[in-house]
Amino acid sequence: MNMNMFDQFASPEILLMPVSLVAMLVPIMFIRPNNSILGNRMSTMLNWFFKTVLLNMIHQLSPIGQKWSRFLVSLLVFILLSNLLGLLPYTFTTTSQLSMNMAMAIPMWMATVVTGMTTKTSSTLAHMLPEGSPTPLIPFMIMIETISLFMRPIALGVRLTANITAGHLLMTMISSATLNFFNVYNTLCITMTTLLFLLTLLEMAVACIQAYVFVLLVTLYLQENT
Repeated sequence: MNMNMFDQFASPEILLMPVSLVAMLVPIMFIRPNNSILGNRMSTMLNWFFKTVLLNMIHQLSPIGQKWSRFLVSLLVFILLSNLLGLLPYTFTTTSQLSMNMAMAIPMWMATVVTGMTTKTSSTLAHMLPEGSPTPLIPFMIMIETISLFMRPIALGVRLTANITAGHLLMTMISSATLNFFNVYNTLCITMTTLLFLLTLLEMAVACIQAYVFVLLVTLYLQENT
């Protein structure tokens, strides 16, 4: 049976039932509330992580936008765990699915637009026409800004999907070549194994960076509308 490299992105099934929803809920199992009075190493590390994220992203928001801080941090942790868990063997990377990423991007983008329309309508509509635009170009400028506004959620979802998918495909290609050269060229096999190890470290960094970039862009959209 010939396998396609893109088969790894197909939703797995158990008894003809897709397990994509179960895979999406797995990261939530790793986030447990700390009910103990005294802190431990894990709670201390999480508190430091959350404070660092909030200081880097939330401090530039207005008081209305800072109300989103808990939601943005939860979104960051969810995407981060989904990306990292997808690097484990025999797992399914949920963030490699465009449908899931668009399901996260479109509601959050829409929420920022609605927030801007309700809190400061005039300022939000003013972004549709740059100051000092020539009068004959006003209709075209408004059309271009409107298109760019509606392209934002597509850019959010496609960026995350493309980066996760490209990294997994590259790892699959190198690992397949390593197995083919395992008993033929020992020196080349060792070199490709080292390259695969370095690529795995790179993918771990990409998983963290893409989660941060996704939430950072949502924060920038929120800053523009609050």
